[in-house]
Amino acid sequence: MGDKSIRKTTGKGGNYGKKSGMTPKGTAAHRRANPGSKIQTAVTGKVKPGSKDAKRRKSYCARSAGQMKKFPKAAKDPNSRLRQARKRWKC
Repeated sequence: MGDKSIRKTTGKGGNYGKKSGMTPKGTAAHRRANPGSKIQTAVTGKVKPGSKDAKRRKSYCARSAGQMKKFPKAAKDPNSRLRQARKRWKC
């Protein structure tokens, strides 16, 4: 029988959506590799004002707005990771 090496997903391969952040599958893989991790996926659905998810979204949108200022080239490109992630978070 041939040698079959076990392949690990390293870096971003398979764990990220098409330039828009981590997928739920990628988050699960990260949690398995890093026990105790509190990483979460984007808040994409409707949220109640003042809820934990609403606060996470507000915080992310504020942080990413700073990135838009710091990287104007990415801010102008609608296909940049930054713009796609902000769209996914509904910023």
